[in-house]
Amino acid sequence: MLAVLSGGTGTPKLLTGMKEVNPDFAVIVNTAEDVWVSGNKICPDIDSVIYALAGVIDESKWWGVRGDTFVTHQRLKELGLDEGMMIGDLDRATHILRSEVLRSGGSLKEATDALRRAYGVEQPVLPMCEEEVSTHIVTSEGEMHFQEFWVVRKGEPKVRDVVVKGIENARPAEGVIEAIEESEAVVIGPSNPVTSINPILMVRGVREALEEKRVIAISPVVGTSPVSGPAGKFLRALGYEVSPKGVLDFYGGLVDVFVVQEGDLFTYPGCEVVETNTMMKSRDDAVRLSEFILGLL
Repeated sequence: MLAVLSGGTGTPKLLTGMKEVNPDFAVIVNTAEDVWVSGNKICPDIDSVIYALAGVIDESKWWGVRGDTFVTHQRLKELGLDEGMMIGDLDRATHILRSEVLRSGGSLKEATDALRRAYGVEQPVLPMCEEEVSTHIVTSEGEMHFQEFWVVRKGEPKVRDVVVKGIENARPAEGVIEAIEESEAVVIGPSNPVTSINPILMVRGVREALEEKRVIAISPVVGTSPVSGPAGKFLRALGYEVSPKGVLDFYGGLVDVFVVQEGDLFTYPGCEVVETNTMMKSRDDAVRLSEFILGLL
């Protein structure tokens, strides 16, 4: 079995390929971008993982449900409530089910299990923790939640720092440490290293567990640009160069094998850097990259 650390976009793409090549894996998912909207808990990264593995994700955006409508969101806006986030009607049902489990006293792990089963996903999908943790971006215009920075403000404000609030109280959710310990290797997917992967690493005991395993990471940066998202702004604000080497520096000696895009190869003390085509523009690309990663084992 493999354990995969996942945020949104890049890693869910990879998971669609891994499911085809070797479906024996568990996914540990970032929850620091979660937010409550219109009375329901939104877990964007968990939902993207479940939707991707279920084959229903909107592959034009890599979030939300394919073919979704936005009737409720639009009607709320007409009534004077702007949710900020575009929440689809089918997607909203996911959030309602999750929130009802939580309101009934269930855990986020139990809510995620209920959703995973409902969508027919066989692989364990594990929230990184149960505690409320939130990533905030310190900008030239003040501090704001990640979702406000990225979704509402379109990532435009200048970034000065990134802080993860509540992380000092976070403990691994049920099954997280066990998934790492029982894995043959751990794969850090090509999600944003600062806001998607690092919160998982900051949960007490997770980094220590990973240090005992073989860790393979895929660079979310090609050349000097992230494949998607605001990773470049965040790395630069924290003092790291925006490059595959900068990502590896950010991970701080945790990675044993680092996979970069063809042409980005470099040498790095204590880590084997290998190159292949890491771009995933289709399901076949995700399968090919998954086969390459499994070959490294």
